[in-house]
Amino acid sequence: MAPKKSGRPANSKPNKATAPTTSTASASTPRTEAPSQSSVAVQPLDAQTTVQLLMKALELIVLGAAYSTISQLCLSPVYGSIPPTLHHSRVTMAAVFAAWLGKSAMGTYIPKSIANILPIFAFMVPSIQFFLFQYSGTMGPVYGPLVTELVTYFPLAALSMYGAALAIEKVDLSRFGHRVQTSGPAIATYFAFTATERLTENYIRQNVGSGLIFTRSGLQFVAATFYALLLPSRAIVFAVLPILHSASVNVHVPLDHTTSVLNDTLHMHNYSLVARQESLTGYISVLDNLQDNFRVMRCDHSLLGGEWTFSSKYESRVKEPIYSVFTLLEAVRLVETESGKKQPGIPDDETNALVIGLGIGTTPSALIAHGIHTTAVEIDPVVHSFAMQYFALPTNHTSIIEDATRFVDRARLADSEHHSYDYIIHDVFTGGAEPASLFTQEFIQGLSDLLKPEGVIAINYAGDLSLPSTRLVVNTIKSVFPSCRLFREEKETPVDPTSADLHPPQDFTNMVLFCRRTTEPFSFRAVTEADCLGSQARRYHLQPKHEIPADSFGDGTGKVLRRGKTEALQRWQRESAVGHWRIMRNVLPAVVWETW
Repeated sequence: MAPKKSGRPANSKPNKATAPTTSTASASTPRTEAPSQSSVAVQPLDAQTTVQLLMKALELIVLGAAYSTISQLCLSPVYGSIPPTLHHSRVTMAAVFAAWLGKSAMGTYIPKSIANILPIFAFMVPSIQFFLFQYSGTMGPVYGPLVTELVTYFPLAALSMYGAALAIEKVDLSRFGHRVQTSGPAIATYFAFTATERLTENYIRQNVGSGLIFTRSGLQFVAATFYALLLPSRAIVFAVLPILHSASVNVHVPLDHTTSVLNDTLHMHNYSLVARQESLTGYISVLDNLQDNFRVMRCDHSLLGGEWTFSSKYESRVKEPIYSVFTLLEAVRLVETESGKKQPGIPDDETNALVIGLGIGTTPSALIAHGIHTTAVEIDPVVHSFAMQYFALPTNHTSIIEDATRFVDRARLADSEHHSYDYIIHDVFTGGAEPASLFTQEFIQGLSDLLKPEGVIAINYAGDLSLPSTRLVVNTIKSVFPSCRLFREEKETPVDPTSADLHPPQDFTNMVLFCRRTTEPFSFRAVTEADCLGSQARRYHLQPKHEIPADSFGDGTGKVLRRGKTEALQRWQRESAVGHWRIMRNVLPAVVWETW
């Protein structure tokens, strides 16, 4: 007999009145809990969707990695090139691993659709930095960059990696095995991030300053725009406020209006911006002091030189420098030996000089004024342009816009005889530290090969003379040049032996090493009026005075710097750069450094 039908379709839901409600029925039925998010099987996706998700993850990784360099560039005008690197790598890796290891926890507090967060935050970063930079003097060079990146780059990188993790999580990787499915994405993300970070750093640093897009703020807005295109959301309208702030009052944005705002701020502190441009060695600007009447060229958080702008009653053929070390370098012309005294001197107009590192052109200008045929090698075209335009660098010289290591290697190969120059000036301090590659034994040897047998080289080393890095540099130079004499820019401040200070005081100054290729001792002849070029600064500072004993840094037989092995110098440069930052804050007011 056919079973009796209930009169209701089998797949229809029971009416509320007929649903079982007894506790017995509930107890006898096994209770099944909803599966956790982590245990839900990944649904197979078609190939096109899989590729789209992986591309989205890769694009987020690339943006997060590229912003690493952008963040460092934005910090360097306020803190210098080295202090921002002290904690940056740890902050970056913490952001990457926090996104993966804390993915579940982040999912509890951060919505799955980060499109409402990430692009808006990226547009906010320039404004956040604008406000934080005003407290750089309080936070200092060690913790200032760290705090700034903890509230700007760290969340940006973490959210980028979190978004990439969410995209990769939707892709079924089970066919590759459990280990690949669980650990593979995080490992792949790490290697993709670090590789992209290196590639984008080289590309960005080589092109920075080449256009508005490749300025610091320009790169920030380009990155934020890519975030907005990658993660479209109607919430992007909230980014209008930070964009308007940056376009109207954020002085770091190089627009005509913001430059006017910057100058209004500087005028309140008796400074005026003459010119500014971002370039491959840093943020370059020319500033006038309206009260004390001097002009300086700035590179990030250091000064490349300066000169007095007031009218002098003395008829000087060259500008008066505000730093005596630049006149001290000109003392290469004063070097003489006992054997050389017996021979007639070579006229200046029959000599040649090579200057490595231009700055504002103080030393090259003086050499040119003496009639010396001068070649200046400068890596940064903006520095050379500003020196010509704003510091009256004479045009009758040979300019080489090239990395000094390439120039020296090329010059040695081009001239098998070498020995081209009577004088070489090595002055390459910039951004808070010297380029380590220009103090290696190989580079110094290259300069020696370009120096005539009776020639003289002057090497300016700016740093903390109490640190082991100074001994390392001096040893390297003495390993090439057998005869050297060392002079300080100013007299050493005596240390109180009764002081209870456990930390030795810093001895940050400029030290000039005069060296020759021969072992014959040398001295400095007396300065004449012709040597001074009518300059008061040269009358007082051209003659070397504050000599450092030859054995102060050892006998020159210790460790030396070799090409590709400069880690020891770079490690000590970090400590020296912190001291240099504090000195610069005493040279110019904080507002000048902060409102770049």
